[in-house]
Amino acid sequence: MVEQASKKKGRILSGMRPTGPLHLGHLVGALGNWAKLQDEYECYYTIVDYHALMSEYRQPEIIDQATSDVVLDWLACGLDPQGSAIFRQSDVPAHAELHLILSCIVPIGWLERVPTYKEQLQQLKHKEINTYAFLGYPCLQAADILIYKANAVPVGEDQASHLELTREIARRFNSLFGHVFPEPDALILKEQQGSRLLGLDRRKMSKSYDNTIDLKEDPQTMRKKVLSMITDPQRRTKKDPGRPDFCNVATFYRLFAPDRYEKLEVAANCSGAGWGCVECKTHMYEGLAEYLQPIQEKRRKLAQSPERVEEILQDGAAKAAPVAGQTLEEVRQKCNLKGKRTL
Repeated sequence: MVEQASKKKGRILSGMRPTGPLHLGHLVGALGNWAKLQDEYECYYTIVDYHALMSEYRQPEIIDQATSDVVLDWLACGLDPQGSAIFRQSDVPAHAELHLILSCIVPIGWLERVPTYKEQLQQLKHKEINTYAFLGYPCLQAADILIYKANAVPVGEDQASHLELTREIARRFNSLFGHVFPEPDALILKEQQGSRLLGLDRRKMSKSYDNTIDLKEDPQTMRKKVLSMITDPQRRTKKDPGRPDFCNVATFYRLFAPDRYEKLEVAANCSGAGWGCVECKTHMYEGLAEYLQPIQEKRRKLAQSPERVEEILQDGAAKAAPVAGQTLEEVRQKCNLKGKRTL
């Protein structure tokens, strides 16, 4: 990893919470781009289990299985453990220690103003997350990024505010103690623009809304979900013309079955009322199933060797820990923390 780094554009860090199966939104918004970034950047991809514990502390047993599921999905979508560090957040204790140090200098007002904080409190109110840790979620997220001195972070629109807070925290630390951290830039690739995928109910695709299609979805369940999708609310009968530029099903076609979209003249059949929505969704389901087939097949083969998941996580932690540890030592020196670390 160190030898290869000199040939790369820079270093990136990104992660996902192990709270359940990954879905198409993860594929479009993150995983597809993560796989491409491996050729250009020194990549650190982490399973952020501390973040998961913040919302799942009443049922922590789900985190372990979800971690395995996330790793399998990552590998099936093209992440390469030979070229990237794929690791579990809690296997690198430097994340938690830097979070504690940064929390000493982050004003509470900075955390409360993050837009997604109040949004998540509302969405996940059944999980009782109005806690000290959840308020500090963005501070831990900043620690995850800064501990590797990442100079770029691939983000979606809903994460932009978190990254700006990370930049502010880096500036504040550097101003108080001396320069250690670069300010990471948002890495938004052209392929990401305009590719936001809505859920089955036209809201943001999210496990919290129960409106997802999972990457490992079996064909029968996937078909049932596709047929339940909300289309154009103005199209009440088959004879009513549809609006393909508005319909979420058309977005699925363009992302996962563009050839079918053109060949079957989906736009014309929708706007001209040549098809009913059920027929349109049936054709889309077939294209989506075909798109996911190689990903799911690769995942099934990987799942036959469950011990490999833990090996990958430990190998990734072995790559990440020295980098994180070096940064943490710089931070401790700047902060005049002279206690001897035993970890």
